[in-house]
Amino acid sequence: MNVYSNKQRWKRFLLAAAAVIVLATLWYSNDIAQRIRAEEKTKVRLWSEAIVQRAELVGYTQQLFEELGTEERGKADRLADAYRLINDPPRGMDLTFITDYLWSNKTIPVLIYDGNDELLYQVNIPGGVSLDSLKGVMSAANDPIVFNNVGHRVYWNESVRFSELKDVMQDLINSFISETVINSASVPVVMTDSTRTEVIRYQRVDSTAVAEPERLQSLLAGMASSNEPIEVDLPSEGRHYIYYADSVVLTQLRYYPLAQLILIAVFTFVAYLIFSSFRRAEQDQVWVGMAKETAHQLGTPLSSLMAWVSLLEDQGVRKDYLEEMNRDILRLNTVVDRFSKIGSKPILKEQNVTAVIESTVEYMKPRVSKKVELTFEGSDLDLQAPLSPPLFSWVLENLIRNAVDAMDGDGKIQVALQAGEECGVLVTVSDTGPGIPKAKRKEIFQPGYTTKPRGWGLGLSLCKRIIEEYHGGKISVGEGQGNISSKFIIQLK
Repeated sequence: MNVYSNKQRWKRFLLAAAAVIVLATLWYSNDIAQRIRAEEKTKVRLWSEAIVQRAELVGYTQQLFEELGTEERGKADRLADAYRLINDPPRGMDLTFITDYLWSNKTIPVLIYDGNDELLYQVNIPGGVSLDSLKGVMSAANDPIVFNNVGHRVYWNESVRFSELKDVMQDLINSFISETVINSASVPVVMTDSTRTEVIRYQRVDSTAVAEPERLQSLLAGMASSNEPIEVDLPSEGRHYIYYADSVVLTQLRYYPLAQLILIAVFTFVAYLIFSSFRRAEQDQVWVGMAKETAHQLGTPLSSLMAWVSLLEDQGVRKDYLEEMNRDILRLNTVVDRFSKIGSKPILKEQNVTAVIESTVEYMKPRVSKKVELTFEGSDLDLQAPLSPPLFSWVLENLIRNAVDAMDGDGKIQVALQAGEECGVLVTVSDTGPGIPKAKRKEIFQPGYTTKPRGWGLGLSLCKRIIEEYHGGKISVGEGQGNISSKFIIQLK
């Protein structure tokens, strides 16, 4: 059973399930965001249409006001003509109608002064008003009517009602401008004059952007790219342009799915790191517990074996048999020592790497198939490196056993030692087996990966951990050359 393959299948299944859930969540969120965007877009469109309609209403009101102003000026002109006729009537003209017209004036304020600037007559002048001030205002607004033959002057102005209407019109314009920029749709608005350089009013935009001409033009260009500016003609104000952009809510909704995706990715990454740490800690605990329990379980039968060997010595058993048994007992002691040290950081000391490798190779030679040729190249070198001999020998034994299994007990295994190019020590274990596919070279060091029907897939992962975590080195799979199919490379500091 390949535990690693099953684990990978479960990982892929869970990853696919998580991807489906995330995509479904993003789709649903995006659907909601799109619907809200559509509502916001509709709100902005209705606001812009309302602005256009109100601008048309202001324009229509302006037209009526201009017509009323024209009528008011015509009335004042006719009144002035009536005064002139009264002062210098044509021969035989009936002045009764003109006199009645003058006395029927109930709206236009009139002041009449003689040649000595003495007030003669006033019409439609409210009480409490300074006549001198009013005369100055009238003179500035309209040229007085002068009767040269007697020196009289007639001062007149727009009617009170017309002035009030002008104020109402100005209030209407101001209200239109205010309600344009202070809108319920939360739309960023900039109102400019006809030159598009002078800002009349703005709302929900950066004040610094409005104050700087270059940034202002960039802001207006951005608004115009999303929405066509609204043109309005205001009385006494001229043409204005209303620039507007999407609402703040609409802008936020546009980037909401992206922000949600980023948050999910960050959360997933952090969760992966946390769970990976927990899983590794659990694996470490299992490793340590199993190793120490194994060492404990081996202790009792090992003591019994040592006693049996002593008994056999007393009975005169052949010495070569006893020596081989003692070597195995010594090896078992080494194995027990290895397992008891798992979970604690080993103490590394400068060791003769050649001697450690040579001892391991000599031990393994009689314990592999006779069809396997096990050799050691580099025995003449004297290289030193910080090692834990029991753990390093364990790595070599695992690599040699894996090579024997890969060759089905028939082939050549070479352990080679050489100095590194820059510094350190280089140890290689190569064989003539079928080799390792490139696609599997990263997987073989994963816990649970095995090609054996009854294997646990722990040997190579243990080798990687001993070399890289305990010795600070590196173990990798190299390319075979000639009749060499697979090669494991160990780099030591």
